[in-house]
Amino acid sequence: MIQVNYFARLRELTGKGQETLNRDSMTVKELLEWAENTYPGFGADTIQVAVNEEYALKDDPIRSGDICAFIPPVSGG
Repeated sequence: MIQVNYFARLRELTGKGQETLNRDSMTVKELLEWAENTYPGFGADTIQVAVNEEYALKDDPIRSGDICAFIPPVSGG
């Protein structure tokens, strides 16, 4: 299983701070596609993903037991 954590506006959009996906493996790109399909308006094109507290690239693998975090863009001045 893969744990996913949501922050800021993504927490509001999903209505939860975290959830667990019943998957053995996937890529970061597949995770972003899943999020966009599950939560329309997620904004997968602008979201960064961290896997086990390290920024990940879209082709990076995610395996069962990994903890992922969606990091929305930060704005302000």
